[in-house]
Amino acid sequence: MESAAAANREATDAWSGPLFEAFTKYRDLVTGGLGAHGEAALEAHPPPVGGRVIDLGCGFGDTTQRLAGLIGPEGEAFGVDVAEPFIEQARKEVENGPSNVSFAVVDVQVGELGEGFDYAFSRMGLMFFANPVAALRNVCSALAPGGRLCAIVWRRKEDNEWVRRAELVVDEYLEHPEETDEPTCGPGPFSMANADTVSEQLKIAGFEEITLQRCDLPLKIGNDLDHAVEFNMALGPAGEVLRLWEDRIDDIRPKIAADLREALAEFEGPDGVFAPASTWIIGAKAPA
Repeated sequence: MESAAAANREATDAWSGPLFEAFTKYRDLVTGGLGAHGEAALEAHPPPVGGRVIDLGCGFGDTTQRLAGLIGPEGEAFGVDVAEPFIEQARKEVENGPSNVSFAVVDVQVGELGEGFDYAFSRMGLMFFANPVAALRNVCSALAPGGRLCAIVWRRKEDNEWVRRAELVVDEYLEHPEETDEPTCGPGPFSMANADTVSEQLKIAGFEEITLQRCDLPLKIGNDLDHAVEFNMALGPAGEVLRLWEDRIDDIRPKIAADLREALAEFEGPDGVFAPASTWIIGAKAPA
């Protein structure tokens, strides 16, 4: 198959470099905040005890370890990610952990995933493919007959008000730069927000019994308002535009931060900044 580097070089570079650094800095928010959505998905479509499972876009591997706990010691949990730094960190964190967990650097769109998995899981790891149908077809072929897919993806920006507000603030000052040397993350986190589109992609890829269940749960986006502003200026659609402009916009960053602070203020509470968040829980089945 075509190599991962050739198929998705720019996205691979982004996830291995600036995005890995940002996710590491805000790891507690990213993994902690999304954890509730992941748990809701696992409750809706639990992995089989004793089964072989694959975690797609596993990041730091916390979801892979969670899957290993659910399937038990007789099962096998295999985490894959396109970014080597994430896999290196994931491996470090299981050095003295469960023996039924392993990791590999693989591009889900074009890489060899293996075969015969009973269950495939992804928490926010499916939205960045240059060719989502090819990626989903590769996942389907890695599943055993009747194997299940369970995934979490973002719903629309309009249903995730904190993201939309941050993007609108940045849009007041900046457009997406026409030229940049910085890599981007591909189609972006909201590429699977449309239920009809995702259902059709899964169908074309060979999946059956496709379901999408809406999940609305609050998401912590900062320990306090300043932290929430920093987070939104580092990640998400607004953060990506700011990152691509680099130091060319240092003079207006304080203005953007002030506007963001005002836009996010209503989400601040005594325990931090919590905003409504909306995702799809995807369920599907490989042909028996």
